[in-house]
Amino acid sequence: MSSNTDFVTELYRAANEVGKLTAFEKRRLIERAVTMVKQMRVQIAFSSPPRRDGQDILVDIATVGGEIVSAPNQIVSHALLEAADLIRTPKIVLDGKCAVTQDGEA
Repeated sequence: MSSNTDFVTELYRAANEVGKLTAFEKRRLIERAVTMVKQMRVQIAFSSPPRRDGQDILVDIATVGGEIVSAPNQIVSHALLEAADLIRTPKIVLDGKCAVTQDGEA
């Protein structure tokens, strides 16, 4: 498995066992996820129309990370699952780009 796949698995596991994690562990997982999503978005030249409120879900996830001490476990769990999805989705796009490039069609 790739490091991205391993990290997504780690995020899913953490979301399911969020009550067993320390505040530091929760914050660190969210920080790592936000950083990884930002890097992946640069790689795929991500440009998305803004949501109606003008925010990106990644901002919401980072906000949960910043308020980890007071955030309920259910909110933290949801943020971890959203982060896992944000990592998984661009990985599919990146893998598709690599496959097309290797076939010589790009």
